[in-house]
Amino acid sequence: AKLAKRFDGAELSKDDLVIDVASAPWPKVEPKVAESLDTAYENVRRFHAAQKKPPLRVETMPGVECRRIAVPIEAVGLYVPGGTAVLPSTAYMLATPAKLAGCKEIVLATPPRADGSICPEVIYAAKRAGATKILKAGGAQAIAAMAFGTKSCPKVHKITGPGNQYVTAAKMMLQANDEAAVSIDMPAGPSEQLCIFDATSDPAFVVADLLSQAEHGPDSQVVGVFVSPSGDAHGYMGRLREEFEQQTSKLSRREITKQALSKSFVIVVKSLDAAMSFSNGYGPEHLVVQAANPEAYLEKVLNAGSVFMGAYAPESCGDYASGTNHCLPTSGYARQFGGVSTDTYIKYVTVQKLTAAGLKRVGPHVEVIADVEELEAHRNAVTIRLAKIGRELS
Repeated sequence: AKLAKRFDGAELSKDDLVIDVASAPWPKVEPKVAESLDTAYENVRRFHAAQKKPPLRVETMPGVECRRIAVPIEAVGLYVPGGTAVLPSTAYMLATPAKLAGCKEIVLATPPRADGSICPEVIYAAKRAGATKILKAGGAQAIAAMAFGTKSCPKVHKITGPGNQYVTAAKMMLQANDEAAVSIDMPAGPSEQLCIFDATSDPAFVVADLLSQAEHGPDSQVVGVFVSPSGDAHGYMGRLREEFEQQTSKLSRREITKQALSKSFVIVVKSLDAAMSFSNGYGPEHLVVQAANPEAYLEKVLNAGSVFMGAYAPESCGDYASGTNHCLPTSGYARQFGGVSTDTYIKYVTVQKLTAAGLKRVGPHVEVIADVEELEAHRNAVTIRLAKIGRELS
């Protein structure tokens, strides 16, 4: 409550920090907003439900059966930013796959408004998607509360969701804290986008996509990559500059956008290969391909959080309602992380079952490898059994 007052400017009592979602009434939202949130939720649910994998069962050799079963993480924490924008979309992007995975406790943390309330659209999305608790807290303190648990906030075993540099730092620090014993989805900090385009691309579309990420915050970054075999980009860049000026001037968040644009840039390359070499090195959170034949670019994608193909796939559709998840790795972490999915909230447990005949087949190999590693008790676990049942296959 003290930190909520200090950082969020909200007066909260200790008893008012956590909302039980199931017992909370449905908030009042405009019918058209509810309809759009419902449609977006259903698309996200459909795509993430399709990601669930059937149990795996393989007989690696006669009498030796290996299985893999999916087990949900029991308690998970979801971070929904709210410092400079209202983000109900992040609520259903995170809660939907967690619910589909079967997580029992789904705690959603989001900053309260000055009067101590939570945005009704966020509550609606959280309730629709299956969150169980809402923690009225933002920033690093919210991450710590979920990681360690409090009297009113359950401790979670994994924390997911994007945030500013402080939220990201808290997630990364706590995953290395033995007392917290918590894992995270990925480092997901300030937004970024890389857009590849060429002379066939509509400058208005290119700029609209780049600005859609630049408006997130002053620490966002957008990058344009213009593919021109001749290297001549003067005419197109002039049109692009005009579009930037016209579209930016009309944005309500233009001052924030301009700050992001001050650290953004456009480069010119001569080939698809050069464009993809740069993109894979950058590892963008969002990769937009508005160039001719976007499928040719997709074949060369190595590092990207999510890819948007062609002139009619604006990045904002993935942010809200196409069905893919918008919680993605940033700062180049797409080199080793993927975005949030149903798998994010699942543990895969392996199982092995051997018959006596199976042990006779694989056991001697285990004994040899245990001898190589000088682990006598490992070898004995097999040797003692084979001494009782015999080594010969009947």
